[in-house]
Amino acid sequence: MAHGIPESDWRIFRDLRELALDRFCERVLDEVARLSQNPAGTHHERYRQLYRIVRERDEELARAFDDPRRSRMLWQLAAIYRHGLLELEEFARFTAETREAIESLAKELNW
Repeated sequence: MAHGIPESDWRIFRDLRELALDRFCERVLDEVARLSQNPAGTHHERYRQLYRIVRERDEELARAFDDPRRSRMLWQLAAIYRHGLLELEEFARFTAETREAIESLAKELNW
């Protein structure tokens, strides 16, 4: 399927990938800040929660953003889409076929 991806969609993906990555990181940093400032629990308990969250988010980041290649684009876009990292008008820039593939793949992701 990677060979059937229009060049225009590949260019859009490359443009939007950095924006989506920045949004993802901003969300994680906000989540970490909220948790670290929560007075509930001991410092050690909060540290363990932070460590767990950062590990989980790092795995999510890797699935969505690491090693961007045309052959992985649809799966990465599905992960980005599932995380809600694209605005509607950004998502609408892709061809209808690519949007349908992304929506379908996003439903298959079970993490």
